[in-house]
Amino acid sequence: MITIRHRDERGVADMGWLNSHHTFSFGHYMDPAHMGFRALRVINEDRVAPGGGFPTHGHANMEIISYVLEGGLEHKDSIGTGSVIRPGEVQRMSAGRGIRHSEYNASGKNPVHFLQIWILPQANGLAPGYEQADFPAAEKRGKLRLVGSQDGRDGSVTIHQDVDLYATLLDDDESVTLPLRPGRHAWVQVARGHVTLNGQLLKAGDGAAVSNEEALTLDRGIGAEVLVFDLA
Repeated sequence: MITIRHRDERGVADMGWLNSHHTFSFGHYMDPAHMGFRALRVINEDRVAPGGGFPTHGHANMEIISYVLEGGLEHKDSIGTGSVIRPGEVQRMSAGRGIRHSEYNASGKNPVHFLQIWILPQANGLAPGYEQADFPAAEKRGKLRLVGSQDGRDGSVTIHQDVDLYATLLDDDESVTLPLRPGRHAWVQVARGHVTLNGQLLKAGDGAAVSNEEALTLDRGIGAEVLVFDLA
């Protein structure tokens, strides 16, 4: 079964410096029918204006993943980490028993466009932590590149939950297939472009919940960049 979450159905927050679309309930947007999917709790598509950003604030007991599509996102936190996340890079911050951080557009001239993803951890009270890795486009072109996993295999960032996170770039006749083991589910999020999922068209901003399917196939991409979450 595939249930599509159309991009125009998402919650919206427009603060001038920030334009954000919420796949699941977040902040002032509350929809009891869309509180998350399995361990996946938040997917926000954010565009932050030059010089704008989120001042220092706190989190606890959440795995927070940032996936930058355009521009640079500057990160600073209370455990001493500071970095700029660029397209192709994935950052995982484990809030654990408590962390404070800020996120700002690294540019005073150009906007930053990114996905912020929250995943519920397998246990509360973990030690706060941070990890960032680069995944070149060639590793994602026509392939499912593992970028996050519970065991950090294949150079992926470590997520403290039973989830495998893949990224792919698809155009023309490129196709990828992910078999789903019995009892597994998946969420597909289209970051940009168009693609078909098991024959159903998805556009940038669309998401899809996948359950009781033996596999998912993504093909017929047009400038497509897609994230796939394999979930317990």
